[in-house]
Amino acid sequence: MDDVLKAQALEMWRINNAAHQMLLDGISTEGLQDTMSTRGGRTVALQFAHVHNVRLAWLEIVGKEWLKGQKKIDPKGKVDRALLKRRLQESEEGIGRVMTHAFENAGQVKGFKRGVLPMLGYMIAHDAHHRGNILLTLKLSGHMVTSKVQYGIWEWGKL
Repeated sequence: MDDVLKAQALEMWRINNAAHQMLLDGISTEGLQDTMSTRGGRTVALQFAHVHNVRLAWLEIVGKEWLKGQKKIDPKGKVDRALLKRRLQESEEGIGRVMTHAFENAGQVKGFKRGVLPMLGYMIAHDAHHRGNILLTLKLSGHMVTSKVQYGIWEWGKL
């Protein structure tokens, strides 16, 4: 694969995580505890934790060697902004290492038969789905983020 395309794919993954970080920074402490579930579903903080944990689940499938140093977020434990920011950064880097390895191996990813770019698309779609759920939860609960954050997560040229 062309080196420029490799670099752009890795940058796309980095920007996707930067959108998470920007959103996370823009949420009030109260907002992190919001949920629209009436049955004990995920809070906003636990949606971010889920994103991280799914990334680790994929690392378990596609290359355990990139799990070293990674830790799941226990949804029953203390989940705060600092923990979420750190773990999301770590899992972003782990998936980035998988992608780098795949680019060096004709785009192949063990455990994801369609290759590195479809895997990247899947990962970003999953992350973005949860960003949307988080924004809707915050809106409905009255803890909206600022318009700077709402629009900033879409300004990929600046993230």
